[in-house]
Amino acid sequence: MKTRVTEQLGIAYPIIQGGMQWVGLAELASAVSNAGGLGILTGLTQPTPEALREEIVRCRAMTDRPFGVNLTILPTVKPPPYAEYVRAIVDSGVRIVETAGNSPREFIKTFKDHGITIVHKCTTVRHALSAERNGVDMVSIDGLECAGHPGEDDVGGLVLIPVAARALKIPVIASGGIADGRGMAAALALGAEGINMGTRFCATREAPIHDNVKQALVNGSERDTALIYRTLRNTARVYRNQIAHQVREMEYRPGGCRFEEIRPLVIGTRGRAALQGGEVDGGIISAGQSIGLIDDVPTCAELIGRMVADCRRRLHIASGWAGEGHDVRV
Repeated sequence: MKTRVTEQLGIAYPIIQGGMQWVGLAELASAVSNAGGLGILTGLTQPTPEALREEIVRCRAMTDRPFGVNLTILPTVKPPPYAEYVRAIVDSGVRIVETAGNSPREFIKTFKDHGITIVHKCTTVRHALSAERNGVDMVSIDGLECAGHPGEDDVGGLVLIPVAARALKIPVIASGGIADGRGMAAALALGAEGINMGTRFCATREAPIHDNVKQALVNGSERDTALIYRTLRNTARVYRNQIAHQVREMEYRPGGCRFEEIRPLVIGTRGRAALQGGEVDGGIISAGQSIGLIDDVPTCAELIGRMVADCRRRLHIASGWAGEGHDVRV
């Protein structure tokens, strides 16, 4: 498959494994890259910039194909040393960065000066246009279906993807609600030049999470996610477990709640323990509505191979051109 995404990233298929806290480790990223997609290490999963350098070295030992690093920039009480993580990425010779959260504007020049391709994740077209003006190379556009933070505009991918493709000159990568070749074909038909998947890659053999969590995703339906933090204007889509239920009850009680009241329930260490220990109700677990499309736990190579084959089949052409306004060789 050939699009501007595959050409600029140097990958065989326009399939990106998005950055995921506690999940984006070398085992998963290298497996996705070895299968022809783009694996992504999650920078802030590593406790220090030096630990990130070591994880990059570890990933290089597992693949000789392109992979990237995610850097999510969020407002926090005690911000991590972003500039030091950026330096670790640059010094390690990484050539692709996925940024998310707040604008990466202050780091764009540094990345560009070192020949790094920047893929910025957005949830709105207005933010995507701003990112384009600031100099990012591609935009990954997140619909309401996605895991993690879908923004506050509540626009699904069926509308958001073509609106973004129409508005932007740089390549658009569709994210949210995609888990198979049908979704990939739909994204290309809507004008995207690639797809980004998180939840689907969690349910693969190489994903560094407990089998109990993977089976929960397999057994879940499209209704088994919940939106939390809505009343705090920081919406997140997560797996509908006991913790998510408690958080929603607290949010929607008379008078609402402050974040500090739910903080003990949603603290990151609990989510990490749930993923690694397999206690599905032990902490917050990010999951998108695409869990309704997941019914097995394949290897990354098996998943990507059948997705590409099914996408080609769904587009009803073995070779030719598809897409809206951009050439997509399938």
